[in-house]
Amino acid sequence: MQYKLAHNKVSGDIQIQLPSSKSISNRLLLLNALSYSPYEIKNLSDSDDTKAMLGVLNSNSTTFDVGAAGTSMRFLTAFLSKIVGEWVLTGSSRMKERPIKTLVDALNQLGAKIEYIEKEGYPPLRIFGSNLEGGELELPGNVSSQYISALLMIAPTIENGLKLTLTGDIISLPYLEMTLALMKDFGVESHWKDNVITVPEGHYQPKVATAESDWSAASYWYEIAALNPELSINLKGLKKISLQGDSNIKAMFEVLGVKTKFSQKGTFLSNIGTKAKKFTYNFINEPDLAQTLAVTCCLMDKPFHFTGLQTLKIKETDRITALINELKKMGYKLSTNDVDDLSWNGEKETISSEEPIVIDTYKDHRMAMAFAPAVIKFPNLLIDNPMVITKSYPNYWQDIAQAGYEHQELQTKD
Repeated sequence: MQYKLAHNKVSGDIQIQLPSSKSISNRLLLLNALSYSPYEIKNLSDSDDTKAMLGVLNSNSTTFDVGAAGTSMRFLTAFLSKIVGEWVLTGSSRMKERPIKTLVDALNQLGAKIEYIEKEGYPPLRIFGSNLEGGELELPGNVSSQYISALLMIAPTIENGLKLTLTGDIISLPYLEMTLALMKDFGVESHWKDNVITVPEGHYQPKVATAESDWSAASYWYEIAALNPELSINLKGLKKISLQGDSNIKAMFEVLGVKTKFSQKGTFLSNIGTKAKKFTYNFINEPDLAQTLAVTCCLMDKPFHFTGLQTLKIKETDRITALINELKKMGYKLSTNDVDDLSWNGEKETISSEEPIVIDTYKDHRMAMAFAPAVIKFPNLLIDNPMVITKSYPNYWQDIAQAGYEHQELQTKD
């Protein structure tokens, strides 16, 4: 299936209720389970990832398929390793290409018994759950923060707790800080000094928890605000002081001319224009925002240089390659060192104004949402596999219609 997009100019004020943060929701679900809480989480995300997590935690089965939900795969690998029984944890074809060896090795050092059913180092996994013995672990700081968060959340429930030393550069730092802050809300204190995180053995305390709205989802509205100067956008449910590192989107887009104003009525975005000639940023702490900024900068004709993108190659797709491929279809010629950066020096090539531009989403929700606003400059835009957005923002297409972004469903041949 494809969506043919169109844009009708809209001015004035619009109000958007953002989805709940899946990052916070999935952490709260695991902490709720570990605390044996009788309470339901308020404002829980309705994303595919959170539904996958909830489905496993509420299941009576011993075999679980989390689909494309990477967070669920990592968190549940740790969780099931300490639940007595034999479990099988699998996922989509792309999930079977996403490495998990670092986490499995760490858990096995703690006494877990986890085997690979197919390819060494990748899901699906056979997990023999048992009591784990804590102690000291060493892990590279530049691996996925989800590995580290998974270990931290089960740490107080294993014998002797955990002393985790992170070596080298630590990436996605805000996600680790989010994990520890939520653990504290559930009654577990931790100690972080230099590169060592210590979590003592203890007990989580049940509590009534509420998930924040999603700053990552807000990024697409910042993009729309940057491209639609006559539009004023009120985003509902965001917190000014947030656990989410992606709340830094407001500072990034301020450089691109979008002003953020907080009030009791919501978070207001307005376009005040920009004189910036180039955008340079290190995304080491906010890698999920890179796609939004890359597309926005190209559409605004702002050359850019992004660094800190090393985790993008192991996301839902290789996001660096995906961005280069799809932006090239619009005439933008990007480059990379093929490790951790992405650049555009302003070079463009002429493309046909009549041929449709079909954006491949690579089964990646953020590709669809970052590219859709581009129809404002490319009226012949089509989005392939558009419903991939349900992974994090199920109401995305309905919401952006308020800003004049319409879609028409086209059936494609298999």
